[in-house]
Amino acid sequence: MASRKWISTRYLFFTCLLLVPLALIALWGWVSPAPESASAPVTVTLPAPAPTISALPTGRVTLTPPPDLWATPPPELEEPPLAAEPAATPEVSLPPMVIPVVGVRLGQLRDTYSDARSEGRVHNALDIMAPHGATVVAAADGELVKFMWSDRGGNTIYQLSPDRKTVYYYAHLDSYADGLAEKQTVRRGDVIGYVGDTGNSGTGNYHLHFAVWLVTDPKRYWDGENINPYPLLSAAEKETDKR
Repeated sequence: MASRKWISTRYLFFTCLLLVPLALIALWGWVSPAPESASAPVTVTLPAPAPTISALPTGRVTLTPPPDLWATPPPELEEPPLAAEPAATPEVSLPPMVIPVVGVRLGQLRDTYSDARSEGRVHNALDIMAPHGATVVAAADGELVKFMWSDRGGNTIYQLSPDRKTVYYYAHLDSYADGLAEKQTVRRGDVIGYVGDTGNSGTGNYHLHFAVWLVTDPKRYWDGENINPYPLLSAAEKETDKR
């Protein structure tokens, strides 16, 4: 009887010993999260790559403004005499001349005599481009009859030839040469002033406005028959080069 009870007790012990691990395994499987299933692949659309920018060309780039920017001529430089059209150069014999800006040669000049200006006028003069302060000399012999400031011409000089038939006009001067005075006689090549941008030349637009005309009324030397200075200066320089 005691032997059967011992056997039953041992059987119960081994049964419990076997069931406890199984129960723990089952409990572990119940409390543990189920493994996630593999996610389906996700398709990502990437933006198209930016286009490749080629190297910009090197060198000078010329920008062409719209045509309407050039519809209106530049502000006029008012120098006497005024005219609606370029005057034909009369057949006259004038004294020898020199280019009235030191250091400027004929090849650097541009004939601006017939260029358009405001109010339907033409230039009737020569613009001699030069650095600020470049020396201005008398183009020919004559008398300095008038130093005058004008809104358009700035510092100006009127020079009358010895026979009082020709006027040489210099405008936009920065200043006059020291020691000059009205009624003073100067010789060709004498210093009379310095290149500037006075009047309405335009700030930084340094040049000498040079005009020549024949006096038609002795009482109005500031008016007369315009002459293109360009061929006169051209002939004078060619003659000088021959010597």
